[in-house]
Amino acid sequence: MSMAFLISLGGFLLLGAIGMPIAIAAFAASIGYMFISGQDVGLVAEQALNGLFNSYVLLAVPLFILAANFMNAGTISDRLLTFCIAIVGRFRGGLAHVNVLASVIFSGMSGSAIADAAGIGRVIIDLMTRNNRYPGGYAAALTAASSVIGPIIPPSIPMILYALISGTSIGYLFLAGIVPGLFLALVLMILNVVIARKRDFKRDDVVPLREIPSVTMRAFPALMLPVILLYGIYGGITTPTEAAAIAAVYALILAALFYRSVSWKDFYLLVLDGAKSTSVVGLIIASALVLNYLVASENLPSLVADRLAATNMSPLVFMLVINVIILVLGCLFDATTLLLIVVPLFLPTAELLGIDLVYFGVVITINIMIGLITPPYGILLFVLNGVTGIPLRDIIREIWIFVAVLIGALIVLVLIPDMVLWLPRLFGYSG
Repeated sequence: MSMAFLISLGGFLLLGAIGMPIAIAAFAASIGYMFISGQDVGLVAEQALNGLFNSYVLLAVPLFILAANFMNAGTISDRLLTFCIAIVGRFRGGLAHVNVLASVIFSGMSGSAIADAAGIGRVIIDLMTRNNRYPGGYAAALTAASSVIGPIIPPSIPMILYALISGTSIGYLFLAGIVPGLFLALVLMILNVVIARKRDFKRDDVVPLREIPSVTMRAFPALMLPVILLYGIYGGITTPTEAAAIAAVYALILAALFYRSVSWKDFYLLVLDGAKSTSVVGLIIASALVLNYLVASENLPSLVADRLAATNMSPLVFMLVINVIILVLGCLFDATTLLLIVVPLFLPTAELLGIDLVYFGVVITINIMIGLITPPYGILLFVLNGVTGIPLRDIIREIWIFVAVLIGALIVLVLIPDMVLWLPRLFGYSG
């Protein structure tokens, strides 16, 4: 490891620690590395642009962002929420169950935890805290925890990024996320049952059984989006990127033509907002790709693989160690940085130990998503604090039990790889 790289790495960490945006810090560190090592500084721009323009799969990212915007803007989210209330709202702690179920359904449309939390999550929190039915901190903490499911069940923007660095199939990654995502939802619902009984949460307003068919029919077109998405991918009709385009168009047709809830002005503003979100994500991805080039030029993945191989570490121990490392780093760094810079360091070792890369990717993605709700820098905590006004200290006080339970679920998935790989194998995956 060269002195230039060590200085650049130190600069990157320092700039990040003082609050500089992670993309700017990464670009600054990369330019510093090129300058110190005597290389052409123009390589920074070359690597960033080539990484973005040569990765067809990245086109899915802005399309899924746009689809989520259309879903949030129209009455689609409201119809889905009403459907969830009709299905599980009748139980004790019903709105809390609705919170989890809504995240499961909405995850099939956005692929983003932040979109889930800031969109339909905000609406559910308003319902939960109305008339003091649930403490604000609990409602926000549960919303943050359930939003973790969003990038696990397909479509998933983090899994798209993982496919970019690992070369694994996006289709199989999406399939592999379904069972773990449903498992996380089940775990959160069980926890909510326990808490609802302990705190004596009241039953919420019950939708009469005779109204459930009509509620379902009103939500049916929206519920079909993940079905169309998954059938297109696994039926061999579309690539994941093409499926993302179909998702965006379908969401627009539903919002603008079918439900008539989006005007031309709304359309312009939604596209503009999507462009802004995409530019932020794109800037982070571009900077991370440059840092990844520096890491590769220093041959760090091979060095890490050799060092770990020399310890004669078993695959299980390796998975446990890596998950601890990612959990710790997830408290400090954003998901994109971890996926594009840190995770590639361990991929050669995972392959060397015979660990399936689809399984590895799903487990690591879940781990990184847990980092989004882990204090002190869990971004979802700040997002929910910003959109709801609920004090951050109240959210943090309530979040720990959810973090603990999700980590427990993660350990189960590490110990039982078949929970991740069963569904892909059913569709022909040989891993």
